[in-house]
Amino acid sequence: MSMKKFMASALALALLAGCSSSTPSGSTDTDGGNTEGEAFESTLYPTPEGVTYTASSTNAAAPDWAKYDELVDQIRTTLDMDERVSLMHQAEDILMGTAAVIPLYYYNDTFMQKTDVDGIYSNVFGNKFFMFATTPRDTLKVNLASEPDKIDPALNTSVDGACLDVNLFSGLYTYDKNGQLTPDSLDHENPYEVSEDGLTYTFHLQDGLKWSDGSALTMNDFAYAWNRAVDPATGADYEYMYAPIAGYSEGALKIEVVDDLTMTVELVAPCAYFLDLMAFPAFFPVKKDVVEGAEGFADNPGAWATEAGFVSNGAYTLDSWTHGESMVFKKNPNYYRADEVTVETINFMLSADDTAIFAAFQAGDLDFADSVPTNEIASVKDTPEFHVIDNLGTYYACFNVNSPIFEGKTVDQAIAMRKAFSLLIDRQYIVDTVGQTGQLVATSYLPAGMADGNGGTFKDASGWKYPDGSDGYYPAEVTDTAVEEARKLLEYAGFTFGEDGKLSADTPINITYLTNESSGHVAAAESMQQDFSEVGINMEIKQEDWNVFLTDRKNGNYDFAREGWLADFNDPINMIEMFASYSGNNDPQFGK
Repeated sequence: MSMKKFMASALALALLAGCSSSTPSGSTDTDGGNTEGEAFESTLYPTPEGVTYTASSTNAAAPDWAKYDELVDQIRTTLDMDERVSLMHQAEDILMGTAAVIPLYYYNDTFMQKTDVDGIYSNVFGNKFFMFATTPRDTLKVNLASEPDKIDPALNTSVDGACLDVNLFSGLYTYDKNGQLTPDSLDHENPYEVSEDGLTYTFHLQDGLKWSDGSALTMNDFAYAWNRAVDPATGADYEYMYAPIAGYSEGALKIEVVDDLTMTVELVAPCAYFLDLMAFPAFFPVKKDVVEGAEGFADNPGAWATEAGFVSNGAYTLDSWTHGESMVFKKNPNYYRADEVTVETINFMLSADDTAIFAAFQAGDLDFADSVPTNEIASVKDTPEFHVIDNLGTYYACFNVNSPIFEGKTVDQAIAMRKAFSLLIDRQYIVDTVGQTGQLVATSYLPAGMADGNGGTFKDASGWKYPDGSDGYYPAEVTDTAVEEARKLLEYAGFTFGEDGKLSADTPINITYLTNESSGHVAAAESMQQDFSEVGINMEIKQEDWNVFLTDRKNGNYDFAREGWLADFNDPINMIEMFASYSGNNDPQFGK
């Protein structure tokens, strides 16, 4: 198949002229149900060995998700580490076999930084630390993204929000400039002890820590924050990350504040990544009287952090916030490392307009820009201001398994439809023309180079080989064979084709792709849009503001959407448990 791309904007206009959102159609019998043809098992995207799917009790086209949930629970509690790795592979097999999650490439991180700015560092999880930056100017001027969806550490789910939080709050642990986990609020000489069976941790806080308002910070603040995060009334999407702690399933964490500087935590089973969790924003402390004393708290548990001036305990405080335009961070004099913070003020430009951001950087109005327009990468990537660093994560697209486009299909037919989409995508083109910075094509969800939690690597760093040498779940390249196989998968799902090899007028596929406003995301969507047109699939691209986009995706108000996940810690469970039916990050709506 020729994968030559035409002018994407012209293509978009041509397709949009004939599109209607979410109007599925397939061959039907006299009762209005789809006629399932002879089963077609894809050789290019086969169902993983040993995996079968039954329909959900509430939706015949969606897979039952009980087995996946059970595997997640087993992974969290098994004491056999070899078995744990095996269970994680089983879970990824089940996930990838649905074809609802369609990986495109493995992330790296690109940004622009003025050459006279130093000391900013980040880690493979996408967190950026500005507190020890140096600059000859009075103020550091930064763009991360547009208006953050949430800043409350318990409620934030975005990378840009996490970047703000790690500069506003100080957890028990953090990451240093070398990307290594290191004690933060804990006593650096004696941070913790762990029992011989690995089930009980005793943490020791530094003496003399303060909130930004000058009040004492104690272990009671951490205990409050953790219990708040798992309280259903809070509505934290990340509450499942507390599952390693005993009492989680009963809604009462087994943590005990021994005194102001000491807290014990009991685990369900030994947890190799438990300390990594302490560096994640969902485990940061918040001040009870500030949270619960905020106007509107009864209706909005995160109301306290929706305007400037709230109390925090990190290197900076949020001094002013002009929504949709800017934020100003001011140095926190009560931060325990305040003498190391030399930049008094950080001005954040809130924008997702890549062109405007780039112009501001070129004009000297920004010292740091976390995005580069796709059409500018070639001109700047060899300059000293352009940086590419490693990330541990996957850029992907996902289907809502409950979308109306699957209405009337069996679970196997819906999977066949999604596999067809996946086989049609020219991922290498997206990497070469949209990413442009050496990303690896992804043929499975778990990213290249991730540790397996058992002293090994879950997936080889080549990008699509497992340690045993086996391939990923589908080929890295699109061929004529892949296109023909996509047609056969769609025929199995009840669709018919004309002599031109495109879907007939009797069985069209009209689908909407949801994305936020960013040149790179839109360009990737336009590339897929053209790929799908090879067989006559019409895809409309719908762009939304960041906050609206996050809400619609979370609530399942979409057919097909752009996604990306940077690992929160280096263990596969982080990227597996997010798809449990009860997870607030389960955007494909599995089990819902």
